[in-house]
Amino acid sequence: MRKTLSWVLVSTSLIATAASAELLDVEKDELTLGFIKLTDMAPLAVAYELGYFEDEGLFVTLEAQANWKVLLDGVISGQLDGAHMLAGQPLAATIGYGTEAHIITPFSMDLNGNAITVSNEIWDQMKPNVPLMEDGRPQHPISASALAPVVEEYQDQGIPFNMGMVFPVSTHNYEIRYWLAAGGLEPGYYSPQDISGQIGADVLLSVTPPPQMPATMEAGTIYGYAVGEPWNQQAVFKGIGVPVITDYQMWKNNPEKVFGITAEFAEENPNTTLALTKALIRAAIWLDENDNANRPDAVEILARSEYVGADYDVIANSMTGTFEFEKGDVREIPDFNVFFRYHATYPFYSDAIWYLTQMRRWGQIAEAQSDEWYFETAEKVYRPDIYLQAARMLVDEGLANEADFPWDSDGFKEATPAADIIDGIPYDGRAPNAYLDSLPIGLKGDQVIVGSEIQG
Repeated sequence: MRKTLSWVLVSTSLIATAASAELLDVEKDELTLGFIKLTDMAPLAVAYELGYFEDEGLFVTLEAQANWKVLLDGVISGQLDGAHMLAGQPLAATIGYGTEAHIITPFSMDLNGNAITVSNEIWDQMKPNVPLMEDGRPQHPISASALAPVVEEYQDQGIPFNMGMVFPVSTHNYEIRYWLAAGGLEPGYYSPQDISGQIGADVLLSVTPPPQMPATMEAGTIYGYAVGEPWNQQAVFKGIGVPVITDYQMWKNNPEKVFGITAEFAEENPNTTLALTKALIRAAIWLDENDNANRPDAVEILARSEYVGADYDVIANSMTGTFEFEKGDVREIPDFNVFFRYHATYPFYSDAIWYLTQMRRWGQIAEAQSDEWYFETAEKVYRPDIYLQAARMLVDEGLANEADFPWDSDGFKEATPAADIIDGIPYDGRAPNAYLDSLPIGLKGDQVIVGSEIQG
């Protein structure tokens, strides 16, 4: 039974808008959706708790999953009808990297939301290399060039420098690699024969499930990690680590998670797919409306054990417009979590293409591909057509504003300017190979990994 919050019951505006919803004749009304315990699963929790799924004639069960592989396998097998996914998962599955299956996304779940944290010991070693502001606090964003001398010292002592990320095709893997490479550190390569991702690496990256990140770092198994919230702020609250950079600081308003379903599910259940997308869009609108006025209520939902299950204050630290770095160093980052504004929920082809370029950059896509291949792959997975059909229905029902959707988009964002990215290299999804060629570290052109060397 859905739990209805008291503040929803007294909200006549919500009751009025829900009553005006137009029910689709859904093909499947009982659904099980998966998620990982991260704050960016919020659209699912909100759509459930505020009754948006029920408004669409859907009776949804939300189930936390042990890790990203279990979640993906559940969607492919049909045990889950859909899930909160890493954006790289539908893309990797569709091109056959790892588990092969055609997964699509009609809905992007959020922008930003991640950070890179290091242990207190590593932070103490980095600090002499970090410029300070007039008030004595570290100047942000902090470049990985401040970490490079620390890594070199460990290498000189024969000590591997280990860091964690959540999955090989996760945003977190590509973000920590991007940050390291921008600071002159080699994050390592993949090859068809060696899928460790550690070929030629200065920093050895390995998989750790998000909720286990703080404890794994505290145990000394890893020296730092890239993860979504609340697991960076958890390290601050526990006094065991310091976030050194958020992904918003690394790349302003970068794409994050998606909602994934199989192509087969979408084909067999088109109205159910539209209904799901409508409910999720409504949840995203609620999360961002009135300058994030609903965020404290969202934090209360997420703090529950069936969702994220972290302390209210830990989740609120990032969800309500601030972010804490060193203990007591709280900074305003109002866009740390974005769920709807800036067209966050629209599944842009250019977002998909960025993930594909990073797979190619580090060898997960072993050979060069044409620009057309990137475009065609993005179109197979990202489905703005479904999204806009759902959005049009919401506008017609009076549940969303016409001006909030990019009706005339060709699926590509304007190029991200150099000023918005930490290495000063702009990104244009319309020119994937030119973008790869512009990156100093990483595979480009016809280069391949042979053994432990880049050739070509």
